[in-house]
Amino acid sequence: MDKLDQVRIFLQVAEMGSFIKAAHALDVPRATVSAAVQQLETGLGTRLLHRTTRQVQLTADGALLLERGRRLLAEADELDRLFRRRERDVIGRLSVDVPSRIARRVVAPALPSLFQRYPKLQLSLGSTDRSIDLVQEGVDCAIRVGRLADSSLVVRPLGQFTLINCASPDYLRECGVPEHPDALVRGHWAIGYASPTTGRELDWEYCTDGQRHALTLPSRVIVNNAETYIAACIAGMGLIQIPRFDVAHLLNSGALVDVMPGYRAAPMDVSVVYPHRRHRSRRLNAFIEWFGELMAGALTAGG
Repeated sequence: MDKLDQVRIFLQVAEMGSFIKAAHALDVPRATVSAAVQQLETGLGTRLLHRTTRQVQLTADGALLLERGRRLLAEADELDRLFRRRERDVIGRLSVDVPSRIARRVVAPALPSLFQRYPKLQLSLGSTDRSIDLVQEGVDCAIRVGRLADSSLVVRPLGQFTLINCASPDYLRECGVPEHPDALVRGHWAIGYASPTTGRELDWEYCTDGQRHALTLPSRVIVNNAETYIAACIAGMGLIQIPRFDVAHLLNSGALVDVMPGYRAAPMDVSVVYPHRRHRSRRLNAFIEWFGELMAGALTAGG
């Protein structure tokens, strides 16, 4: 067993807090897990875990390795993908979870190109706006937008979405065109967006001189999905902050108007996440490569 495999096993133990749970997740004997961690500690010359009868706790060096190890494995997986010859036969089912708007506007229209490249692939495409447990729900990978909670998942950044402020022409005729965020607290409405994860209504954010600012704006309507968020904006119910790619067609048609371009929220990170595995499947490698190419085009088109 090489050191990279030892690090992978250590991460599983550290994140699950148990040798037994880690062994079950990795489908290996508990003795193998214990031996790998001991060999890693011996090789590094330091104790990584405090072991008790009920739980496992990280030492200071263990916490450092946990942080660095995640990045190490992600980079190792990326190198493996870059230098491995593309397999001609990508066969079987792959389960993927994608935010609903990306699934509808980006992924679904491009599916013919995926199956032209990999005709033996079967894709189970889930489209939700909530964060799911990939392991519990049997999902191979997911696309995430925005800040990511700390987790045991491997994260591969894909880029960033530009966020814009926009409103309908009818709303701007009624309430005026805001020139500065200070104007929003007087005579303007925001369409509230409740986080699908926490249920909390998100603040209105903008950046100036590298600093983030947040405002709590009045709202007549609060929604919890992107489709309704955009529809309410078109109906003139208030201002929204949205990735540009999501409404580019509405800006081009005049259904929505970009306002306060100098006071936008920070860009949103776009990432693909997947569970730690000793070897990524050909199916997963193929999808990540295809989706990365797809998103590169969407990010460029969306500004």
